[in-house]
Amino acid sequence: MAYFIFIKDLDNTLETLSRIVENDSDLNSLNIIQSDYKIIEVSQENFNLVKFNKKKPCKYNGNDITYEDINIYFNEKVILNSYVEMFKKNIKHFLELNTRSLVFNKWNDYYNQLNSLDLNTINFPLNKSLEEYFSDLGQPSFNPLQLP
Repeated sequence: MAYFIFIKDLDNTLETLSRIVENDSDLNSLNIIQSDYKIIEVSQENFNLVKFNKKKPCKYNGNDITYEDINIYFNEKVILNSYVEMFKKNIKHFLELNTRSLVFNKWNDYYNQLNSLDLNTINFPLNKSLEEYFSDLGQPSFNPLQLP
């Protein structure tokens, strides 16, 4: 079961998505007090659409989520590089503060995957998200919203 985690008690308010998690294990590894958030179960299909930056959860009302179609692509190497560097910075921060986390190795491996990414091997424009690009190659793929 996949979940979207929103700021609690903000029904019909835009931009309240906090995190996305793909399964119960990832949900339980978050360092949050779950009762402080609105956690909505979503289908794997909707999870993947958000993970691959094809849809954006705009708001929720009860357990219903309103989505907006988006189209993430990278028309230049410098833009993708900026995205990768920001993601790496956030992962590194998480790793430094959470050395005993159950998901430390998963995120450390992903940090190393991003670190070894050779942008010169990618044809631009890249008409898909980095997450979808990795998935298409059969490599692990995580969205920044999945970072605990």
